[in-house]
Amino acid sequence: MKGILLLLSAALLLTGCATNQSPTGRSQTLLFSSQEMAQLGESSFKQIKQQETINQDKAINAYVQCVADRVTAALPQQNLPWEVVVFKSDQVNAFALPGGHIGVYTGLLDVAVSADQLATVIGHEIAHVLANHSNEQVSRAQLTGAGMQLADIALGAGGIADKDLYMAALGLGVQVGYILPYGRSQETEADVMGVELMARAGFDPAASVELWKNMAKAGGEQGPELLSTHPSHGQRIAQLQQMQTKAQPLYQQSRASVKNICQRPK
Repeated sequence: MKGILLLLSAALLLTGCATNQSPTGRSQTLLFSSQEMAQLGESSFKQIKQQETINQDKAINAYVQCVADRVTAALPQQNLPWEVVVFKSDQVNAFALPGGHIGVYTGLLDVAVSADQLATVIGHEIAHVLANHSNEQVSRAQLTGAGMQLADIALGAGGIADKDLYMAALGLGVQVGYILPYGRSQETEADVMGVELMARAGFDPAASVELWKNMAKAGGEQGPELLSTHPSHGQRIAQLQQMQTKAQPLYQQSRASVKNICQRPK
C-alpha cells in the first residue's frame, strides 16, 4: 500500500510539472512557483545568516554592495530589492538565491581582485537564479526522492521537509554538507548570461577571463572534465574568450553612463 501511495504521489507531482525552456533552449522541469522558490530562498538565507559570521568591515561591505547594486540595476526587470550580505570566511565562494538574496564570502575577494572580477562572480550567481537553475535543481531533488517522501514537502505553513537537501540544491552545499552541484549546461548558461549582465552594468567582461585564470591557480590541479559536472577551467576560459565579441560592445555602450565607481578597499 505504501508503494502504491508513493506512485500516486509521484503521478500527482508530475501532473503539476511546468515545462520551461532555458536561455539556451534546454527543456527544464520546474515543480515550484516563483513564490515558492522565493520563500525557500528567504528561509535558506535566514539560516545561513544565523550559521555564518557576518563581516562587519564597513569598507568591504560598501565595496561588495556597490558592485552588486550595479549588476542588479542592469537586470531587465526591477521587481524586487536584492539583499547583499558579506560573510567573513576563507571560502572562495558566493551565491545568489531566489527572492533577491546575495551572499559573498571574504575569501572570494582574494581571488576576484578587482570590481570587474567580482562582478563576474555576482553576475554568474544571479544568472543561475534568472535562468531558473535553482528551481530546476530543487525539482530534480524532489523527483529523485533523494532521502525524502515524494509528497512530503511543506513550503507553506509547516516549514520545509529535508531543508538541508533543498539548501544544497540551491547551491549551498558547502554550508550544509550535501553536494548537488549545478551541471555543465547550467554553468555555461550562467557564464553566458552573467558576462552579458556585467557588461550591461559597465564592468569589463574581459575580466571574466582573468577571474577564471585566478580561480584555476587557487583551485590547483583539476581532474579530467568528464569526471566533473562543471566545465574544466581551460574549457570555461576558452568559452569566455569567445563571448567577448558580443560582450565588449555592450560594455563600451554602457561604461560611459556609469556614475557609481566601485573602489576596492586597500
